[in-house]
Amino acid sequence: MPTRTLLRWAETLAATARTGLGFSESLYERERFEEILRVAADIRVAASEDPESPEDANGLVEEWLSQVGEGVAGYVTPKVAVGAAVGNDRGELLLIQRADSGAWLYPTGWCDVGYSAAEVAVKEVREETGIEVEPVRLIAVLDGLRLGFTRIPLYSLVFHCKPVGGALAAHPLECRDVGWFAADNLPSPLAGHERWGEQVFAAIRGEQPDVLYDRVREPLWREPAT
Repeated sequence: MPTRTLLRWAETLAATARTGLGFSESLYERERFEEILRVAADIRVAASEDPESPEDANGLVEEWLSQVGEGVAGYVTPKVAVGAAVGNDRGELLLIQRADSGAWLYPTGWCDVGYSAAEVAVKEVREETGIEVEPVRLIAVLDGLRLGFTRIPLYSLVFHCKPVGGALAAHPLECRDVGWFAADNLPSPLAGHERWGEQVFAAIRGEQPDVLYDRVREPLWREPAT
């Protein structure tokens, strides 16, 4: 069973249970939802690359319970991140090497309250690479959990951006390295390139491809056929 499938099951069960707890006042229903959380935690731990102890599963349940809100505030939805595909006049893509995993990817980060999605793109590129950019257009909306490049539910909004100033300077805590790379000279390991690479370089070449998004499964819950 693919790890990303187990993670998807675990996160979906946990989200359903936490949302149920946020809208239910029945003691019986709340007990059932908490039991679903325990099952979800067991699946999440089993899917870990380094299986943890039952105590860690219990800790995960406690963490999830601490996040339960009431009503609309308790409705669990995916987090939102923004990525910036920055291309220069030489057709090169701006990439960072993440400090945590060592994987290469375009600059990306969580959406902060008070900023629009496009503003987050500008802010993340400046902070992670030292380059000032101008967003051109939205080119992709990706499900990070489905694609396997995250272990929590998130949607990633990817903007094509053009550089307008600044100088390369890797963030000392978030990045091991940063640089410009041509399509035929990309670094490794490169996260998710098989999914977004063609779209990104088409935008850099001046084309205007339709916005890329994850295709609808049939039936909706099942993994798409490979």
